[in-house]
Formats: sequence, structure tokens, C-alpha cells
Amino acid sequence: MHHLCLLYLSAVAVVYGAPQEEQNVLNPPHVDLGYAQYQGSRVAVGVDQYLGMRYAQPPLGDLRFRAPQDPLPSDDLQEASSFGPLCIGVSQRPSESLNEDCLFVNVFTPSNATRDSKLPVWVYIPGGGYAQNTDNNYNGTKVVQESQSNIVLVNFNYRVGALGFLAGEQVGRDGDLNVGLLDQRKLLYWVQKHIKQFGGDPHHVVLHGTSAGGGSITHHLAAYGGRNDHLFVGAASQCAFWPPLTTVSEREWQFNRFLDDTGCSSSLSPMDCLRAANLSTIAAANIVHPYPGARSESPLPNWTWLPVIDGNLVRGSLYEEFEMGHFIKVPMLITSTNDEGTSFVSNAATSDDFSLFMKNNYPALTDGELDTLIATYPLRSPLPTKQPWFPSLAAAYGDATFSCPGNQLALSFSRFYSPWKVWRYRFNVQDPPQVAAGLGVPHAFDTDAIFGPGYAGNYPASFVGVNAEVVPVTMHYYISFVRALDPNRYKAGEAPVWQSWGVGRNQQLRVETNGTVMEDVPENMTEVCGVLRSLTGPMRL
Repeated sequence: MHHLCLLYLSAVAVVYGAPQEEQNVLNPPHVDLGYAQYQGSRVAVGVDQYLGMRYAQPPLGDLRFRAPQDPLPSDDLQEASSFGPLCIGVSQRPSESLNEDCLFVNVFTPSNATRDSKLPVWVYIPGGGYAQNTDNNYNGTKVVQESQSNIVLVNFNYRVGALGFLAGEQVGRDGDLNVGLLDQRKLLYWVQKHIKQFGGDPHHVVLHGTSAGGGSITHHLAAYGGRNDHLFVGAASQCAFWPPLTTVSEREWQFNRFLDDTGCSSSLSPMDCLRAANLSTIAAANIVHPYPGARSESPLPNWTWLPVIDGNLVRGSLYEEFEMGHFIKVPMLITSTNDEGTSFVSNAATSDDFSLFMKNNYPALTDGELDTLIATYPLRSPLPTKQPWFPSLAAAYGDATFSCPGNQLALSFSRFYSPWKVWRYRFNVQDPPQVAAGLGVPHAFDTDAIFGPGYAGNYPASFVGVNAEVVPVTMHYYISFVRALDPNRYKAGEAPVWQSWGVGRNQQLRVETNGTVMEDVPENMTEVCGVLRSLTGPMRL
């Protein structure tokens, strides 16, 4: 599917573990979690890794489309030296590495950690547009090292696509809605129960997520109307993804289409039929269709398998929940890149292409509202290799989906929590190949700077070349925030102080190679976000 762009564009996420030649096989570490014992790998650089541990039962058979359940007990010592399969997503086919049995967690911890170490815990929620496990299986070795063995890093898989976000009245009656988000909460409870075994402190858990992972964090902040279940004490929302958020009834068209595509529409018990269907049948139906009311079948919308308002976990519009203060108040990092939308939009040549793309992604927009968008984003200076209206469309989509949600988060946390406990940055690191391709600084381009080049995918060469200086600056802001709930206490020595959002004069850090400085949030950004906020009825953010 040509619009199912990865929500991390500098690389297709790859399975990265510690190099085999660096592992000490003579004394492998092991951990007893009560329900199972796992044998991990000890890396020569002082980090133990436990890969592919179960945090929930396989969501198969009667557990398909249901909330995750506790893992079943096992008496055998299990290997935890390789990643488990990823959760199969949109337009993917079953394989050894993509499966429905996929609820696995990975832990990276200092080799000298003990049950009494009480180390801060960094829980990373991967992205992928709620459609795929894209930003998966990152290697936490580097950040554990760079923290001077002062953190434990956790990452994991969760259900995506139809298996994670099928919505309909029948799903609510005979199953659970938003099971992909429920998987994430199951993992957070797993951390509370078991992270001490790895040296972590369950009372000092900090969430970090990219794109859909960053959006997931905002759902957990606003979960159950902002009820605090004490699962985390801080959060870093990187390039938060706020796609259209609909009610269950507004997703019935997709549920019915899914029944048709799986051959279950004529069944007397559609949910039983769906649970009995083989995974290949489910996978073939796990695709993107046009929204009802779309002007054409091309371009397809970027995303349709998404969280829904269920009246329980997800109470309403994210904008409204945060504007009313219905969220957990904790210290926050809120980050975005300079050109969030360039990776996701068609190569628009005319204003008609602009309107078609926005209408197909936000079908409730009226012609008048589309005219308002075009007036707000008039024809801009051209970009290399791109058609004339591409810059305007990329800016509109990037602001609506990523940048303005980040601004709203900063404003809401400043108002309802503390302007001194909110930090925001704009990543503006110019990578020559990205600039030459007309993409600027694309969505989630800061990920390799956070985890280290080579630890989160096929990194851009400039991150070990002309942009190498920005890597420790970015990484240590995150490490410091995880350790101290303050990005400055353990920042890199050459990095400037990252000042908080503040009162009145809203400020953010502009991250640039050899030029990272504080800046005022541009008035124009406030204005365009106001226009987009006025359209969030039809855009349903």
C-alpha cells in the first residue's frame, strides 16, 4: 500500500541485538519472573539483554479481539536471546517474523544491577501508525552504557491493524475495543510487577514513544478520564501522532467491510467466525479501504485502523481531554521535527490535489473548510524533486497530525500542571540526502540521535559524519530526563540548557548541528494551529 509509510523514515526498523562475538556465553544471566525463568545474554560492554519474553498469553483463538491476559506459567528455563515475532499488521503476510503470537517484551539492563538497584526505567512504545510494529526491537545497549549503567530500558510489541483496532458494536459486546492500547497497559502493569527483578524501580518509570507510540502516550495520559493508576512518573512524547479519532458507530463501515473480506458477513455469529478464521484470511482482509465519502479511491487514506472513542479507556477527542485538564500530570518532553508531513503526502501539483488528499484522509471536511486550509497554506517555495503544491500540503498535514498536537500538549501541561516541568524541542538537523530529496527534516528523524546510530535501524550516514555532534546532545537530554525527570541534570557537557516552556513567552529548543539554541514558538505556528483546531470537528483529532 503506497501510503502506508513507515512512521520512522530514516530507516526500516531492523532486528538489532548485541553482536554475537561480544556475548559472554560462559556466564549467561537469568531471571525468575515467577511464571517463567528466562536466560538472557551478557554483553561484554556491561549490559545484559533479555529478548522475546512473554508479557501476556498468545492472543489466539478465543483471545483474538480480547484484552490481553496474564502469561501462562512454564517450568522450563527459556532462552531469551532473540526477539520474538512482531505483531502482524496492515498489508503484511504471516511469516516467522510476523505473527499473531507476538506479545513479547525486551529488557536491557546493566550487568551489575541487582534487585535492590532501583534504577530508573525507560519504557519505549514503538510507532507504526497503529498499522504495523515499525519502530521495533531497538537495541538499548547504547543508552544503558551512556547512562553510566543508571537506567533499565524496556521495549515491546503490541497488536496493530485489524487485530489491534477492529471496532464495531459487536466487538464491544463480544470482545474488547482498542486492544492494542490494552496490550500497552498490560505491559506497563508487567513492568510494575517484574522490573525489580532486572534492577529497575517500579516507582520511577518514564514512558517514551515515537509517532503512534508518542500518540499512545497521550492516550495513557488521558486514559479513563485522566485516572492515575501510578504506572509512570514522566513521559516523552516524540512526534505525537493524532490521526482522526472516531466513535465506534463511525467505524461500523470498516467492521462490515472486514466481515465481507473474511467471509464472515453471513455468519450467525460473526465474532465466532472471525476468531475461527485462519491468520492468512485475517491478513488478506487487514488492508486500507477508502473512507465513506471519499472523492475517489486514490490516494488511499494513510491510516484507517486506529483507536476509537470507547467511552472508557478513550473518553473523547484528545484535544478536548487535554484542554479540559483530563490527564495525568507528570513532567513531559514534547518533541517534533521541522518537516513532519513530508513523508506522508502525495506529490501534489495543484490545489485540487491538495483538496483531494485532505478530503480522502478527513472525509468530513466541507468544501468551505478545504478552502480555509488552502488559504492558510497557500502556494509555497518549491522543494527539490517535488510538485508545486507539495510543500503546502506537507505543511498542512504535518501540522494537523503531529506539530499542533505537540503544541496543544505543551499548552495544556503548562496550564494544568507546571510551565516549568514541560520541555519542547524542534529537531532541525539537515541531512544532505533528505534535503536533496525534498523531505527536509522528516518525521521522527531524531530517533537515531536518541538511541545512537545503528541502534534503531539503518542510520543516516551524516549522524556519524557532519551531524555527529548532535547525537550525544540529543541522547543525553533523553537519558537525563529518564534519570531525573529533567533533561538538564545529566545533559552532555557541550549542550545548552534546555529551558522549559515557560509562562507567556512560550519557548522551545531548536536542535541543530553546532547551533542548538532556545527560540520563541513562532506566532505563525500559534495562528495555524488555531485554524486547525477550529476544524477538529470534521478532522476529529
